This record gives sequence, C-alpha cells and structure tokens, in this order.
Amino acid sequence: METREWILKRNCSIAPRQLAWVFAILCTVSLTVALGFTLHGAWTILVFSVIELSAVGIAFLVYARHATDREVVVLGEDGLIVELTQAGRTSRTKLDLVTLHGTRIAYPAGPQALVALDCRGQRVEVGRFINQGERRALAQDLERALAGRTGGTAALSFL
Repeated sequence: METREWILKRNCSIAPRQLAWVFAILCTVSLTVALGFTLHGAWTILVFSVIELSAVGIAFLVYARHATDREVVVLGEDGLIVELTQAGRTSRTKLDLVTLHGTRIAYPAGPQALVALDCRGQRVEVGRFINQGERRALAQDLERALAGRTGGTAALSFL
C-alpha cells in the first residue's frame, strides 16, 4: 500500500536562526549608538535602548517559538496518523485502518472552521495553518485517499 502524507505548516518569512542574526545586528547597532550618547552624558538613552531591545527580544522569541509549528497527516498501511507540533510540543493521534471505514470528514463551513476527522468517538481537527480554500481542498483529498484505501466512500458532512 502507498503512503500518503500532507504537511501543513505556517508560512514564515524568516527562519529562527536568521531571526537571531537580525536581532544580534539590531542589538549591536542600537547599543553602539546608546553607548555613544552615554559617553556624552545622556545615560537615559542607554536605559531606553535596553528596554526597547528587551521588548523586541520578547517579540522575536514568541515568533521563533511558533515559526516551526506544523501538522503532518499520514495515511499509511496501519492507519491515519495526525501529528501536531505547536511551540515545540508534539501531540500524535492515530486512527486505526480497521476503524477508518466509519470515518467522517467534516468540511469547514466558516472561515475559521477546521477540517474534522471523526472516527468512532475520536475527533481530530486539522488545517490550522492553511486558509479556507486550502482546507476544503485538503478535505476533498483526504476523502479521496480514504475512499481509495477503504474501498468505499468516507462519510461527509458540512459544518
């Protein structure tokens, strides 16, 4: 059996390592200017520079912490595995292939609604990092893949 995999992740314009370099350059420039003013008697510039860099540093840390968030959906021989990584924490949910015959795929109806996979009382939502149109396409692709795997059709619903 062929394994299908969907990787859904944030669209980040800068990697955490690049962000660290940007922050280091920003600190160097800002502290050099602040030290220059401090040597001329304006010591409050250094205080405000440190406060500013602290605020920017905290914002960069929050960004970097979530830059690698992602969802991985794998349809393999032994079932459907959904792995969610957020802020460095990973959770994994497995739906057994045997129970995939009763899987229901709930299409997202609203702009913030996620694609829901319901299987015998177990519910997994995916699509946090993609837009509404891509969520619908993901739901259709999952439906086709599950139907091909189970030899029938997956139950559909529109939420």
